[in-house]
Amino acid sequence: MIAHGRIDGALLVAPDFSHADLSEAVAETCTITDASFDGAVLCGARFVHCRLVRCAFAHADLREALFEDCTLSDPATQTGANFAFSRLDEARFRRCELIHARFERADLYAADFEECNLLGARFARARFHRTFGRKVVRAAVRLAACNLELADLAGANLAGCALSGCRLRETDLSGADLRGADLRGADLFHAVLDAARLTDADLRDGDLSGLDRRRLTDHQGMKINAAQQWQLLGAMGVDVDAD
Repeated sequence: MIAHGRIDGALLVAPDFSHADLSEAVAETCTITDASFDGAVLCGARFVHCRLVRCAFAHADLREALFEDCTLSDPATQTGANFAFSRLDEARFRRCELIHARFERADLYAADFEECNLLGARFARARFHRTFGRKVVRAAVRLAACNLELADLAGANLAGCALSGCRLRETDLSGADLRGADLRGADLFHAVLDAARLTDADLRDGDLSGLDRRRLTDHQGMKINAAQQWQLLGAMGVDVDAD
């Protein structure tokens, strides 16, 4: 792979692309195993219908990169791709397998994930926000219809972000800022929301089983359907008589 180059149907084993300039490169229907993209420049690169097994993208520049219909995990070893400390501003992931992927301390402002499997993914101290002034901080990321079960999003700034239709079962969202977030249709069954902020968040049509609002930092203006109130009361130990 080279900058602005293209490869199709290639099988690459343990290639070392660390610190290489691969901007605007295209890989389609390739299998790349045990590759190091650490520190590489992959701005605008595209991976389509590729298998990227045990690949490392730590400290890589992946701004505006595209991963479409790709597998970035190894079921045999339960190892996911490593994006720790990478720049993923405006990167797009479409229908990708990202099981156990690592995004620790990555920059994910305006990143877009659609129908991705992020089971057990780790986002510790990942930045979904950008500072535009002394007092202006804006978060922007889209996670549409993604599986985030058992993922670590503790403390994440997701204020105003879109997480509609996501599976967030047993996801760690403790201390997360979800003010004004779009969580319509999200499955929050036993999600960990201790000290989370849900002010003005839209949770309509979602599964709120186990969500105890007493454990939240705030929830003023939180939007739910009438039917969901029974789930909230049940989580508080209230025995609701439907009659």
